[in-house]
Amino acid sequence: MPFLKEWSSQIKSYNQNIRLTILANVFVQIGLGVFMVIYNFYVRELGYDEQVNGQVISMTSLATALILVPAGIFSDRFGRKKMMLFGVVLSGLILIMRGIFEGQSLLVSLAFATGLTIAFFQVSAIPWLSENSKPGQRVYLFSIFSAVMTGASVIGNLFGGILTDFFAVYFSQLVSIRLTLLIAGGIFLIALIPIAKFHEVREVKKEREIKIPFREKFRSQREGFKIILLFAVAQLIIGVGAGLVIPYLNLYFADRFFASNSVIGLIISLGQAATAVAMIIGPLMVKRFGEVKAVVILQLSSLPFLLLTAYTENLWLAAVGFLFRQALMNAGNPIQTSLMMSRVDNSVKGLANSVNQMVFNLGWAIMGPVSTGIVIAHGAYWGYAIVFSITASLYLVGSLYFLRVFKSLKPSGTPSTVKAAQ
Repeated sequence: MPFLKEWSSQIKSYNQNIRLTILANVFVQIGLGVFMVIYNFYVRELGYDEQVNGQVISMTSLATALILVPAGIFSDRFGRKKMMLFGVVLSGLILIMRGIFEGQSLLVSLAFATGLTIAFFQVSAIPWLSENSKPGQRVYLFSIFSAVMTGASVIGNLFGGILTDFFAVYFSQLVSIRLTLLIAGGIFLIALIPIAKFHEVREVKKEREIKIPFREKFRSQREGFKIILLFAVAQLIIGVGAGLVIPYLNLYFADRFFASNSVIGLIISLGQAATAVAMIIGPLMVKRFGEVKAVVILQLSSLPFLLLTAYTENLWLAAVGFLFRQALMNAGNPIQTSLMMSRVDNSVKGLANSVNQMVFNLGWAIMGPVSTGIVIAHGAYWGYAIVFSITASLYLVGSLYFLRVFKSLKPSGTPSTVKAAQ
């Protein structure tokens, strides 16, 4: 009961901007959840091999990695609301186009364009929430935001598989996938409605009058830039590991176990649901162990389940391993976000978030072709076993690095982090 009361009081304290942001993100994540669980199969259905799937995923991640820092700077300078509107409009239209066009060059080009445009929403949401909340709210806020986001992905993943199988009764497999992708783009665009209602107050004149040279800004924010760099290294290690496995989980279940679209959608959505629950429990871990140790414990706990998924030949054991790995590995993400946002100035929050996401996406971009190449060379069993094992090793290195570097950080001053530091 105290746990539920604490969450209830936290949610009631959020202002309208925060609630609208959560609502907007629900539509974004449902749309993406439908799209991402089905799009790999669309590429296959068009007759392209796994290398094209690898190129599509790599180009999306590469584009996001390239644009995130400029997007973060634009967000800091021109306002979060404008950047989110810009990102959602263009991304939604491009998602719809990706469900229509069939040429390989267009598939790769539109994947790159998706990575460029969606970054403007991704990079602005976290700083926007941080600016609309108090320090004591942020661990809970980022946890509930991530949990709702993950829950929306659950709906999208499940909806994607079911819709495709439903349409397949009446249409060809290609047409049924295409219809599902078009619906995904439409759902994504609904996010424009709550974003348009955001109330943003910015001191534009003051910002224009006081222009601080970058060198001077760097000197005054030296500690903040150091924090950004340290987080970036941790995210790069984890991102490289994730890039080997995460984009291809639907193909893993299809190739190794010949699972249907509905079963794959169900498994992936259950993993997302477990993640949402784990994220809500995150603040309790912070109170008991502190922010840094909570993240490391959650990440290390996921490794046995990742290895179970790598080597099992039983679909349901693979599903259980996937479910627990997904939940435990991702449960620490909102804790890390809160930790980073509490230690950098408002003027560089957009930059901090963009750098963090940039290096993670860079890891995906680098490892996409490597993963597909290993699977093609070694087959559905040993290929996935090898890439999952490499990922487990990188997760281990990333977690130990995070503990080594951040355990000595000074507390940020929020109630949760002060308690954790004692």
